[in-house]
Amino acid sequence: MLGLGVHGGGLGVARFMVEQGATVRVTDLQDAAALQTPLAALAGLPLAYTLGRHDAADFVWADLVVRNPAVPRESPWLALAHRLGKPVYMELGLFAALCPGPIIGVTGTKGKTTTATWTWEMIRRADPSAVLAGNLRVSALEQLPRITPQTRVVLEMSSWQLEGTDALGWSPPLAAITNLSPDHLNRYRDMDDYGEAKFALIRHQRPQDTAVLNADDARVAAFAQRAPGQVVWFGSPSAVASRQSPVASRQSPVRIPPGVYLEGEEIVWYPRDGARTPLVGVGEILVPGRHNRLNACCAAQLALLAGVPVAAVGAALRSFRGVPDRLELVASVQGVRFYNDTTATTPAATLVALESLAEPILLIAGGADKRSDFSALAPAVAARCRGVVLLEGTATDALQAALAAAGAPVLGRDDQFARAIRAAFAAAQPGDAVLLSPGCASFGMFANEFDRGAQFRAIVQELATAPAGAARQEVQA
Repeated sequence: MLGLGVHGGGLGVARFMVEQGATVRVTDLQDAAALQTPLAALAGLPLAYTLGRHDAADFVWADLVVRNPAVPRESPWLALAHRLGKPVYMELGLFAALCPGPIIGVTGTKGKTTTATWTWEMIRRADPSAVLAGNLRVSALEQLPRITPQTRVVLEMSSWQLEGTDALGWSPPLAAITNLSPDHLNRYRDMDDYGEAKFALIRHQRPQDTAVLNADDARVAAFAQRAPGQVVWFGSPSAVASRQSPVASRQSPVRIPPGVYLEGEEIVWYPRDGARTPLVGVGEILVPGRHNRLNACCAAQLALLAGVPVAAVGAALRSFRGVPDRLELVASVQGVRFYNDTTATTPAATLVALESLAEPILLIAGGADKRSDFSALAPAVAARCRGVVLLEGTATDALQAALAAAGAPVLGRDDQFARAIRAAFAAAQPGDAVLLSPGCASFGMFANEFDRGAQFRAIVQELATAPAGAARQEVQA
């Protein structure tokens, strides 16, 4: 195994391989101290380790190399494995090769976790055995024992994971791409390179397979020209109409192609052969923001293509309460709402969060650099936010400079998370929102973005149970 990962990304693979009777050697550039948590989770298993380094002898010894998604494509150790003729897999590549049930894949820059989870919620209303796994800290391989040929599987797939399935020439027969915006540009050469990693989700589909694409996203919509399978849409009808031939639209009325669309105040399904079918009023959807309405359209289209009855799709559209760490309402304290949007690790994601909330905002942002461009985010922060508290990190200087140029009210920056949250709370008024939506990666102050979200929830709960005014007085003192 090439890379255990400080966050335990290789735990499921290690356990699965041991259960299959393989002799497993784990190699990681981190030492035992850094890997203390995942090593404790594997205690007692018959594993060998090479830690703090990689050793060429391990690659000579191995029959198969399983690569952690965090290992970059350019790794010299991957190159060595290829030169030695060793098969290289990632977890989801192994899973795809072994899974007996039909797989639905979901990727995109943002919205993929919400869309995958919402799709699964719809499917399991008709099939309680349905499985959700992939890029959700849920090992897909460990789900295999309960998957039958009839079990439908929803996989959230990151661009890094798709590198592994692309190398195998595999795409799921039903797949969706939610959107594309700049992300992971410290890993990819540019947006074209990053986009190609996402396109891998549908690159190897067969003519009878189906890609669900976002009509409102120009980069995603352009994939339709290269999609080897059938294409259906989600988004707005006007976006679909604008992509039709102007000559054809003058000669005959615009025909809305198959898809699920946000049409006025309704989400509506246009099947391949059938009448326009309203699914839900947008006012009935519990999760906020237009982006979540688009996620709803995408999930509904996937579920309908998977054979879920219309009534079950509509019921799940109405009941879904969202996913933790994504515009999650944690608590209301003295009239101030606290929202946890820790998975907003790009400026585009933070921009969506700002557009989704109606109340005045105290924003907590900043963190580790991913070569992000803050020029579009900064004016929106200036327009929407009563104040900004910045978290220290390698991207924070660039973010602060962009905010200053836009005239955004920066209240300060801090390397102590609890103090930053209290500072935002002290500046808030009843009816305001304190929003953690960093626009940056989490590494440095936190183990990962989920650790950042967990700490936010814990600190907010402390504020909620403190005597009225105590937190504000502590900061102001």
